[in-house]
Amino acid sequence: MKKIVIINGHPNKESLNFEISSRYKKGALKSKAEVKEITISDLNFNPNLKQGYQQRTILEPDLLAAWNIIKWADHLVWIHPVWWGGLPAVTKAFIDRLFLPGFAFNYIENSIKWEKLLAGKTAHIITTLDQPSWYYRWGYGRPSINQLKKSTLAFCGIKTKKVTYFENVKTAKPNKLNSWLNKAENLGYKQI
Repeated sequence: MKKIVIINGHPNKESLNFEISSRYKKGALKSKAEVKEITISDLNFNPNLKQGYQQRTILEPDLLAAWNIIKWADHLVWIHPVWWGGLPAVTKAFIDRLFLPGFAFNYIENSIKWEKLLAGKTAHIITTLDQPSWYYRWGYGRPSINQLKKSTLAFCGIKTKKVTYFENVKTAKPNKLNSWLNKAENLGYKQI
């Protein structure tokens, strides 16, 4: 049985991202997967990594609980909007505070190499855009995807299996929104 964590990076519970998350979960549960959720905006933590990596900042209980869920999971589903080409601030803060040396990776002494402590896990990134995905990719270089997929997940050993875009959200009609929610449920069922 696959163990899935859905990590929702949108701060607004009335957002399309929360509906997508709910439908993905519904599909995953239908497939008999075990599902846990991390709603980043519900976590109580200081978003600033005040000492950088020079001195460890004590992790708040909510971050420790989130980390235990991430360690438990086989598959991480990241759901977030693209804002100013990147991740919402709360999502970036979550990564900054939690994906730390000794947790997600370890630098090897006297080397430019590192240990990937989350190797063996997979991920699926689901993101919403107010523009066409082709333009986000070719016009901007898809910075949020590169940051999350390459600079964070791959760095820690997590293999991203799929990136799904729900695009042109601002102009989407109800039938389009409904088709996206059905797609999210199907993605959850297939656990891509």
